[in-house]
Amino acid sequence: MQDVLSVALRALSFVFLLQATGVAFFVAIFGRPLGDSRGAIRRLGRWAALLALACVAGHYALEAARMSGELSGIWDVSLQRIVLSSSNGAAFILRILGLSVVAVALRGESTRSMIASVSGATLVLAAFIITGHTTTHPERWFLGALLFVHVAVITFWFGGLLPLYWVSVRERQATAAALIESFSVWASWLVPLILLAGVVLMLRLVPGVEVFTQPYGELLLVKLGGFALLMGLASLNKWRLGPAIARGELSALTAFRWSVATEYTLIVGVLTATAVMTSLFSPDA
Repeated sequence: MQDVLSVALRALSFVFLLQATGVAFFVAIFGRPLGDSRGAIRRLGRWAALLALACVAGHYALEAARMSGELSGIWDVSLQRIVLSSSNGAAFILRILGLSVVAVALRGESTRSMIASVSGATLVLAAFIITGHTTTHPERWFLGALLFVHVAVITFWFGGLLPLYWVSVRERQATAAALIESFSVWASWLVPLILLAGVVLMLRLVPGVEVFTQPYGELLLVKLGGFALLMGLASLNKWRLGPAIARGELSALTAFRWSVATEYTLIVGVLTATAVMTSLFSPDA
């Protein structure tokens, strides 16, 4: 039971914390021309940060339960101290601190608030590189940098989807078209880094092809398949729907919203697979 709860909270924490940090980046990069959707997007980021705080705290508390093999382990002070003194404890502190900053900073609209929200988001992402398989590898600093890039670009992509949806609903079509085009330009340069960094990480961390016959490798293949589908949808948005919206085609806005919703659902699935993979399995198993 504790493993199931831990994986569920880990998956939810991934979704909410990437959404919150992604909103921080989205507002910093694309927020200036926003009108009616600005407040809704910032509220989305704040609520995502608060939900992420709850899920991160719950997942952390369950680490002691997993160590003891019973849910009652949550209340074992000695086990909680062990978890707190580990890399998981350090990652927990960074995430709590960073998410708290994001939740507070997104209440304001000043340049100072924007800088604070991006700084908090960076702390949240930094937590990914101080725990996990990369930290025990001989090339830990190189792999840690790759992992940071990998997660940061995923955050930019995933965290920007719901804001783009709101923009397509609340902003004038000309404003929406310009912002979608701007996001697509950034994404065309950044998103390929997800695959590049992911492939290098896989080559360094996976000991051999036999891993792909095991649960860890099978889930890794699921993630790669999901990425391929996402790239297809992203290409559709950039080359077909974005230009159609710019030409004033109302039907393109509806199709764009369906595409964004599908992308969001696919990435949630990939994040869930990641939570299962990193919680229960190892590339060395």
